[in-house]
Amino acid sequence: MPGGTDTVLLGRISGLFGVRGWLKVYSYTEPPVAIFDYTLWYLGDDASPMRVCHHRKQGRGLVALLATGDAPPIEDRDTAAALVGLDVRVAREALPSLPDGQVYWADLLGCRVVTREGVDLGCVDGLMDTGEHPVLVVENGRQRLIPFVRGPVVEDVDTGQRRIVVDWDPDF
Repeated sequence: MPGGTDTVLLGRISGLFGVRGWLKVYSYTEPPVAIFDYTLWYLGDDASPMRVCHHRKQGRGLVALLATGDAPPIEDRDTAAALVGLDVRVAREALPSLPDGQVYWADLLGCRVVTREGVDLGCVDGLMDTGEHPVLVVENGRQRLIPFVRGPVVEDVDTGQRRIVVDWDPDF
């Protein structure tokens, strides 16, 4: 990316829609249509941004028509097919600032998780939304699922130090 800017994963291109270059988009944002708040997407490992020309809800899903730079939209199904399966990322600087105490899920990935006694439980490998609360997927030779509930479970999150302190039994 230009200037070495950091990116954040927001979704992926999940398939083709129709014959005119439209793409199905699977969004990780909440609400899902918030992915369209960002008009420049970085797909896969490509350093060139793709511009979102048109987008809409389609049934229960989302679809978009993309273009490279100032070029007209990609309206060829075969050209669009090359984008299927690619991650959708946006420049971190495009994301809004969060209030104190809130973090983006992407910032938790790779953080070391330790108990309040200092026992290393592993690193955050992923997150799941259970509807009730998010759950950290922590890997360290085995997988642990730790509820991301501030206070009773998550005592401290320090994304600068890449460390999360939890009140959790290491045998769980």
